[in-house]
Amino acid sequence: MAPQSSIRDTFFEECEDLLEALAEGLAAMAGGARDTDTVNAVFRAVHSVKGGAGAFALTDLVAFAHRFETVLDGVRSGTLDLTPEVMHTMQRSADHLADLVEAARNEDVLPPDVSEAFLANLDQCLGAEPESLDMGDTPFDFAVIPLEFGDDPAPKEPAGYVIRFRPLQQLYANGHDPALLIAAVHALGPCEVALDLSALPDWDGPDALTPGLGWTLRLTTQESETVLQEIFEFVEGLCSLDISPLEDAPVPADPLPSPAASPSPPPGPEAPPAAASAAPKSDPAAGAESAEARGPKPTLRVDLDRVDRLINSVGELIINQAMIAQRLQDMALASDDDVSLHVEDYRLLARDIQEAVMAIRAQPVKPLFQRMSRILREAAEATGKSARLVTFGENTEVDKTVIERLADPLTHMIRNAVDHGLEGPDARRAAGKDGTGTIRLGAAHRSGSVIITIRDDGAGLNRPRILDIARRKGLVAPDADLADAEIDGLLFLPGFSTASAVSNLSGRGVGLDVVRNAVTALGGRISIASVPGQGTEFTISLPLTLAVMDGMVVSVAGQTMVVPITSILETIRPAPGDLHRVGTDDSLLSIRGRFIPTVDVARSLGFTDPSARADFPLLLLVEGENQSQCALVVDAVHDQRQVVIKGLDSNYGQVPGVSAATVLGDGQIALILDPDAIAAHRAGPAATAAPRPPLFHADVHHGQH
Repeated sequence: MAPQSSIRDTFFEECEDLLEALAEGLAAMAGGARDTDTVNAVFRAVHSVKGGAGAFALTDLVAFAHRFETVLDGVRSGTLDLTPEVMHTMQRSADHLADLVEAARNEDVLPPDVSEAFLANLDQCLGAEPESLDMGDTPFDFAVIPLEFGDDPAPKEPAGYVIRFRPLQQLYANGHDPALLIAAVHALGPCEVALDLSALPDWDGPDALTPGLGWTLRLTTQESETVLQEIFEFVEGLCSLDISPLEDAPVPADPLPSPAASPSPPPGPEAPPAAASAAPKSDPAAGAESAEARGPKPTLRVDLDRVDRLINSVGELIINQAMIAQRLQDMALASDDDVSLHVEDYRLLARDIQEAVMAIRAQPVKPLFQRMSRILREAAEATGKSARLVTFGENTEVDKTVIERLADPLTHMIRNAVDHGLEGPDARRAAGKDGTGTIRLGAAHRSGSVIITIRDDGAGLNRPRILDIARRKGLVAPDADLADAEIDGLLFLPGFSTASAVSNLSGRGVGLDVVRNAVTALGGRISIASVPGQGTEFTISLPLTLAVMDGMVVSVAGQTMVVPITSILETIRPAPGDLHRVGTDDSLLSIRGRFIPTVDVARSLGFTDPSARADFPLLLLVEGENQSQCALVVDAVHDQRQVVIKGLDSNYGQVPGVSAATVLGDGQIALILDPDAIAAHRAGPAATAAPRPPLFHADVHHGQH
């Protein structure tokens, strides 16, 4: 048996899934889904949290969940109307339930007055004195807390049931014990238990590990069938289960189908209370059914540190392969040489391993987006506004590290959208809008990156006011004439705030520069688009992973550097007539009827004097996250390869124009350039206020860093 602490940890891990299902169900109900399955899924999530919490004597959590599910039971039985006020109370109660779970996990206690306020709101929904729940000092028992609430009276006469129960292999893999379930049934009344051995496997055959035990229980109780179903809801989809009234359930010769012949539907919040077993397949073609139809996929919980170590090892494997390939290239072996072919196979295998390992860390952004629903509700209450959150692309997968480090920036931006983006209800109605504002949060994969968008339907940016504030704060020159995009960029300057008063959400000068720094630290970029009267959209572009990337190896002023492949559109060797000088330092590239600004990378990084370069030997046409283009001037292009990203923050802090570093096959350290930062530095709003210095000046030699 697993130690108590291990079981406790498993409970809290399962709570994360239950709270996610709860948030998803409540969001569906708020959107108009009032069907029985959705309401029951929400009820089961709260009930499951309560049942598990009772096993560990978490009295505060059990008491609140009990009151919460009483309200939910009123909704599902039709005795409580699901008004907007009730819906809001249930959503805020779900937030508090998550707080109680987190507090219990950290062995902490929330202030009693906080829980009392939420309990009072639930009592107001019930409109009557709530039933009390006394845990007492006795250990938790399934029979202590009623599993059904409502107005239906218990049967006046004892009823009989036959429960036919056979676990599937996944039930044991998930750590469930059939003995506890049988004991819970036995606690409801007199019960006869018969063991069924008819499906025992052949111990010498290939299915020796397939579960073969089943049980037939004959129960006499005053409880309803719903109570029986709720006992087994913890293992629904993990077993074959049939509950029938005693008079309607003659025991057949083979009372239960074997697990091999009775696939069970996958578990989930939408699964029916009792998983009916399927008949054995007679059609050979049925063997081609999908894995999903055969039951839930087995899962394995792995400590995150082990995955991180595996990712680091794969990174070193890729570096090692690059070094071997470099040595072979130095030896000038023929491309069809056996050793060269084996090294190429090695490269492909290393890449397959890297992609498989990174897929382990990939997670959907759905839990993060669900967390933002709570942030929006709290911000709306704090500002007295009415707002709703609409999400899309929740199943977009991103590296777990990216998701974790994106939580704070998204929180800040959702609060900012409510506080600054949305108008008050009266102002919205006066503008012909719905009194409730809408904030749309979405995610999508695009060109090897993940794109996060946050859009509100508010009044849009007040650019004259933004420019006036920037001038008064000395952030731009008094006579600066800025384009709309440059004015929007002022929002990201340190210390900039448009709030007229300090509040819990804004006005302290800690603004979007914090968001930009957090996004930049992830190797991403953020941009703004706004239409007066229609709203504002922020777009965050992030790498899918922080470990490995495809890059182009280039030379800049004698230094070897890497440019991310995802940002490069094409390489260009311009003719003399394609370049047009603008002023003393800048130039434009004429390409296919358009003019693209050029950026001398060596000059921007401080490696060369502006007058040192007389020509442009090679250009890389790159595109930023806001679809703006520029041409980077480099000396030469050497190779395209997969590189392992090594962060610089821990040793050197944030280096403008450089996102990270890598180790090449010859052992050389190469900086990974940040094309967006270099291009933005060239044309940023700060350039209007003062001469533009180089991004950084350093003496970087081969093999030194």
